[in-house]
Amino acid sequence: MRGIERVSQFLDSNRIDAKIVQLNDSTRTSRLAAEVLACSIAEIAKALVFIGARPMVVVMSGDKRVSIAKLKRLFGAEMRMASAQEVKSSTDYVIGGVPPFPHAGEVKVYADISLRRFSRVWAAAGEPNAVMNVAVEDILKTIGTEMIDVAENS
Repeated sequence: MRGIERVSQFLDSNRIDAKIVQLNDSTRTSRLAAEVLACSIAEIAKALVFIGARPMVVVMSGDKRVSIAKLKRLFGAEMRMASAQEVKSSTDYVIGGVPPFPHAGEVKVYADISLRRFSRVWAAAGEPNAVMNVAVEDILKTIGTEMIDVAENS
């Protein structure tokens, strides 16, 4: 099943109010997504995959960068960005298409406090040219973890 189909099924089965939009242009980066969607980069919820004791996804505002030092302090383990192959094997999505949910395997998902500024954000929907407009509250309820502060300079 394609990534966009998995995300769509998940939204339907969990009654999450999010509309998936498939675009002609790539939304692989926050900047590209913001240009195509005519919104600010901050309104893009990027999902970044990190490798530590186990893989994790950090969902944060597109105008922020993850502080690896903060991740290490918070989780007490060495952390690094995942390679393209590790992103695919950890989440079952390719870079640029990683949504906040659902994910394959035991990957844990966390949301950064930078998302608190918005009621709704645009997030990847399973493929590099697919996005969904979703409530931040729905992301938080679905991932089931507390918000964390891992942005640089926050």
